[in-house]
Amino acid sequence: MKTDDDGAVRSVLRTFDLLAFFTEHHRTWAVKDLTAASGLAKTTVLRLVATCEQRGLLWTRPDGRVTVGPGLLRWAQLANTAWQLPEPVRQVLRELALECGETAGLYVRSTAVLVCVAQQEGPQAIRHVGRVGDELPLTCGAAGLVLAPAAAGGAETSHGEPEAGASSVAAPVHDGEGRVLAALAITGPTTRFTGTRADGFGAAVTGAARRISRIGFGTRPDQP
Repeated sequence: MKTDDDGAVRSVLRTFDLLAFFTEHHRTWAVKDLTAASGLAKTTVLRLVATCEQRGLLWTRPDGRVTVGPGLLRWAQLANTAWQLPEPVRQVLRELALECGETAGLYVRSTAVLVCVAQQEGPQAIRHVGRVGDELPLTCGAAGLVLAPAAAGGAETSHGEPEAGASSVAAPVHDGEGRVLAALAITGPTTRFTGTRADGFGAAVTGAARRISRIGFGTRPDQP
């Protein structure tokens, strides 16, 4: 028997799924297209949009298209503040990117995806470019191998991910109790991740990950 709680949870999940359709590359939706993309009934989509508008999460423009609402600005600022890394950690990323000549990134696991919480682009003209906040499948790249439930606990290397022609090397970052907290990775063209160079990358990333583990990262001590 379904309970009211089941229905409430289902509505919450549908709301989050609906919000997930709004991306940098698809910032506005017509209701009919949002209905088709979500697979929900139009009446359900209209109800969810109206509820989100009441909380400022969505906004219907004068032309009838739906976009993200101004209420998300507060959440974006809050997330940016909460995940602002300590300067010593950012310095480790800068030094790793310079040492390896490749883009360095720090990733955490969020349910079934990897999320990039910090990045330092490499100095070479041809390099991997991502963005803070980017989400990747949990199985993607060396960072995904490090954060997988059955990870061996050491450095990992992958080729052809997150896209063809790209390779990455990652190592685990631990918290004070030795649990894997994040994955530190460098990513670049596969042609530069071969032989002794790749071995050197593994040592460099592992050393940098250990430094970050000692420093720690997360909410700053002066924040509740």
